[in-house]
Formats: sequence, C-alpha cells, structure tokens
Amino acid sequence: MLGELVALGLERHEARWLTQEFADPSGADHAALLAAAQRRRAGEPLQYVIGHWPFRALDLDVDPRVLIPRPETEELVAVALGELVDGPGAPLILDLGCGSGALGLSVLDELRSRGVVATLVAVDESRDALDVARANARKHALHTVSFVTSSWFDALDHSLRGRFDLIVANPPYVGALEMQDLDPVLGHEPRGALVSPDADGVVGFADLGIIVREARGWLRPGGSLVVEHGAAQREALVALARARGYVRVRDLEDLSGRPRMFVARQPS
Repeated sequence: MLGELVALGLERHEARWLTQEFADPSGADHAALLAAAQRRRAGEPLQYVIGHWPFRALDLDVDPRVLIPRPETEELVAVALGELVDGPGAPLILDLGCGSGALGLSVLDELRSRGVVATLVAVDESRDALDVARANARKHALHTVSFVTSSWFDALDHSLRGRFDLIVANPPYVGALEMQDLDPVLGHEPRGALVSPDADGVVGFADLGIIVREARGWLRPGGSLVVEHGAAQREALVALARARGYVRVRDLEDLSGRPRMFVARQPS
C-alpha cells in the first residue's frame, strides 16, 4: 500500500502516516486509505486528513474548524508552565482563542501530571472551535474546564476580574497582505484564527493589542500573561506592555531564533 500511495504522488513519510492511520490488514479499508490519499494530494493538510495530531503530551482531534497545532506553540506551553512554578497550588488559567484547546489543555494536563489541580476557562468566539476543544477535554479526561463563547474578554463573567493566575493566548497575528505570501496550506485553516487587522502602525497587531491592554483587568497581582506573536510585533508589544504598567516584561525567541513568545506580569 505504501508504494501505491507514493506512486500517486505522496511523499513517502506522508504515505507511511496515512497507511498507519487508515490501512487494515484485511484490506477492508483500502478505499478509505485511497480517499485519504486523494484528499492530501488535493492540498488538504495532513493533520485534517488524519483527524488528530500530537501536541506535547496530548493527541488532539483537529479539523478545519480549528488551527493545526504547531511546534512553536508547544514552546509557549513550556514558558507558561514556568510562570506557574512559584504560583498558587490551584491556579486559575484563561486560554483566549482556545481553538482545539492545545494551549490551555496542555497546561492543565501537565500540571495534573505534577499533582497540581488547576482550573481552566477556555474562550473562543467560534462555537465550532469550542466544540472541538470540548471533545479534546473529554478525550483526555480533563474535567476542570469551562468553555465560554466570547470575543476575547467581552463575555467573561465579571466575577473573574482580577483572579486569573495565568492568561495564555495564540491569537491571530498575520496581516491580510502577509497571508498572500504564506504557505497555501494555511488557506485550509480558519482565516479568523490567523489574520488580524493592522493597528498602531503594526501589521496584524489589532488582536494582540486588545489582549495586552485588557488582560491587566483580569490578572491577579503577580499573575502572568503569555502570548504568541509574529517576529515583527516584538517592539510594539514590549512598548505597549510597559506603557500599560506590566512588570517583568520580556520577549523570547523560539527554537528557530525568531521572536515568538511575549511574557509580562501584573504588578504584585
């Protein structure tokens, strides 16, 4: 079967993944395997064709309702966990624009493995994305999660103001013109989770700006904000955070050396 898929034009490693996922030793699922191969050949991302993808310790269900989890965002989880090392024993966490739940559920899962029972509020303006995140929470028996349909902080219960120990986000930060020059595979992913309007003279900065401006009202004293962003947005993020009164403001590179992870704290 592997050779057949390669002959159809698939890369060998992708053909192997599809064979492992769809092939049945009896040959009963041969049609399903060929259908999956045709979807991939038509340009659909491999992750959507397979229907799930690993992200740190989790195997997440993914489909066109949500972004594909990426290795760069896995690094953001490590940074977020580091912000909780000296924090409370039962942290309250907010995942803004949760999509598949990759960020928040991974933090919750890895805290659980350390014996820490955290509570997560997962927010997305897309009800479809929240359905995927709910399914992933059930899949991994992560029960201390609530899901809220909201554009960033807009629909959050105001009783939560000033209470979050950690806010994490991987918001849209690609500019509309930038999108035209990126990998065509991104056209299969939800545009609203990728593209943000320009703001403050910075490409794709509008949603990042909202999060940084408003998060101070929702963090507890000493709480942390951890956000993924694009390389060209570092200076604007750092300047905005300092102007808004955050402390311990820093910006970290990913493993490829690109500015990627913004971190700031609410004053104690």
